[in-house]
Amino acid sequence: QVQLVESGGGLVQAGGSLRLSCAASGRTFSSYAMGWFRQAPGKDREFVAAISRSGSDTYYADSVKGRFTISRDNAENTVYLQMNSLKPEDTAVYYCAADRSVLITNKPDYWGQGTQVTVSS
Repeated sequence: QVQLVESGGGLVQAGGSLRLSCAASGRTFSSYAMGWFRQAPGKDREFVAAISRSGSDTYYADSVKGRFTISRDNAENTVYLQMNSLKPEDTAVYYCAADRSVLITNKPDYWGQGTQVTVSS
């Protein structure tokens, strides 16, 4: 069992930055691929970024490539999402996810409770 707790969301102006954190419980954090997803009002949840178990490989949605950076600290059981040059269309609830697979899938094994990110124009 893995519990994920996100933090770092908030209200920011367009062009600003936020750093999301996701703290995981348990001693097997490095066994999971990790990812971030988001869901805007009235829309389906969508993939944002993913990182491999070791942190050597990262993947991004085209909409955030070049602006967002995912990273992880396996010693601290934490995954991060650095979000720069934020746009109003980035407004959503952001969810952390953990997957036993080598790469994150669309049906991860565990989800966090989500953290709200609001970008004002």
